[in-house]
Amino acid sequence: MTFAERLDVCVERADSLLCVGLDPAGMESAEAAERQCLDVLDATLDLVCAVKPNVAFFEQFGAAGYAALERLRPRIPEDRMLILDAKRGDVGSSAEAYARALFDVLGADAVTVNPLQGGDAVAPFLSRAGRGAFLLTRTSNPGAADLLDQQLADGTPVYRRIVQLGLGWDQGGRVGFVVGATDPAAVAAVRAAAPEAPLLVPGVGAQGGALEESVRAGLDPWRRGLVVNVSRGIAGAAEGPRAAAVSFRDRINAVRVAAPASA
Repeated sequence: MTFAERLDVCVERADSLLCVGLDPAGMESAEAAERQCLDVLDATLDLVCAVKPNVAFFEQFGAAGYAALERLRPRIPEDRMLILDAKRGDVGSSAEAYARALFDVLGADAVTVNPLQGGDAVAPFLSRAGRGAFLLTRTSNPGAADLLDQQLADGTPVYRRIVQLGLGWDQGGRVGFVVGATDPAAVAAVRAAAPEAPLLVPGVGAQGGALEESVRAGLDPWRRGLVVNVSRGIAGAAEGPRAAAVSFRDRINAVRVAAPASA
């Protein structure tokens, strides 16, 4: 199966488009970060289709953090996707080394990739059958407008050009796009340009993204096709991670049920 097909299977088995992000910010040690992540996983794994650790929050602790990230892999079952949020992007042998570390050592099903160095920098992340790469396209941070919204000479926004290029680089079901829920219009534009590609949608929760509007804009014709990531909005929820995850999952599924199905 392609990565896109594998993701669809996970969505159907979990009956969920929710991805729980593991961003253990503010932790004083690798042990504390790992403990928080395990608590979140124990509370939410049956409610999500994917898990997305942010690699930076583990790498900051050096070898101990990397070891904690390695230990998380066996805790995630085969019917859930592991998306490593590493935002890698480099040329030649460097990109190949990053891909080996993320896919072959840490066992990622998909990774986030910075595409701004072009096709040769992305190619190593699209070289493994059944695995995927989510290209940073229109990210959820305010500074995304500084570059990604800028227009090329023909009037095409940079983020739309990334979609065009990414689809051309894809070897079949391996490429997806990161587009933030803080800009539902961009979610709709990316979906229109890439009707069947998986979308990774961050920015819900602490960043104030528009959940229902973004899900409605990003669904594919089969009421799937996107993964909605929530990190701090689950881990730091006053009602607890499980209750927060149930709420997010149910809100997403309510939009799915109401959406028209493919003819």
